[in-house]
Amino acid sequence: MNKWIGIGRLTKDPDLKYTNSSKAVATFTIACDKYPEGAEFINCVVWDKQAENLKKYCGKGSQIAVEGRVSVRNYDNKEGKKVYVTEIVTNNIMFLDSKKDGQVPVEAVVEETKVESDPFKDFQNELVLTDEDLPFWK
Repeated sequence: MNKWIGIGRLTKDPDLKYTNSSKAVATFTIACDKYPEGAEFINCVVWDKQAENLKKYCGKGSQIAVEGRVSVRNYDNKEGKKVYVTEIVTNNIMFLDSKKDGQVPVEAVVEETKVESDPFKDFQNELVLTDEDLPFWK
């Protein structure tokens, strides 16, 4: 099992970029309390609408909860030295701060990302699935 959950404050504003295929990706670091003193600095990455919402509604000092998985990747830097990067690939972010100046409350973010219509309305009271409908069933 590879699951990580943590609560912390953004150490700086999230860095939002777009891939060549226009996919949003934001990188950020949160400072999590380390008892009895100090903090752990956790590097994270988030994709798509969550990345855009994080940039739009949170900034340095904002408190957030992060759920994701630990990922280790590597690359060769300009000097040809292998560099290892450990980060949390985020599945879910929850904004924990109350509304700040110029920010929209969490309820507005939830409202903005709601589905416009019920995707299951045509199924009425019954939803029938076969083994082929389940990608992990085999």
